[in-house]
Amino acid sequence: MANTKSAEKAARQAEKHRTRNVALRSRMRTAMRDVISAIAGGNKQAAQATYQEAVPVIDTLVNKQIIHRNKAARHKSRLAARIRALP
Repeated sequence: MANTKSAEKAARQAEKHRTRNVALRSRMRTAMRDVISAIAGGNKQAAQATYQEAVPVIDTLVNKQIIHRNKAARHKSRLAARIRALP
């Protein structure tokens, strides 16, 4: 329990930030899941199109400091490698 007014405000802000971060992280996971499902479908064009939509979503989380840039790079790299491996 917060003891001061500033601590109460910080707790309110932290909760607001947490809910926003959860939503953004969920959006990123959904975008990645869309790419993976397109890869599983075997359609290289569809996979590339969904990948192009997912990259800005991932980069946005880096700019907002929700995920680390290395994690974003790892996700993008692995998705791109799976797309390149498609026939």
